Amino acid sequence: MQEQILKVSEVAEQYKLSVSTIYRLSAKGDFPKIIKLGERSSGVVKSECDQWLQERIEASRDSEVA
Repeated sequence: MQEQILKVSEVAEQYKLSVSTIYRLSAKGDFPKIIKLGERSSGVVKSECDQWLQERIEASRDSEVA
């Protein structure tokens, strides 16, 4: 299986986060690690973003029960 890389701007649009929020969360270890693609281009592995989102959904659902 080949991994799909999304540019940070695409991740921001798709996951409704700002680019600066993505970088901040990634630096804190609360979002998938940013991959440097080139001198002025960065991305994130899509499957890791999908997993992050699923974990956020599950955590949200778990807190509703408590």
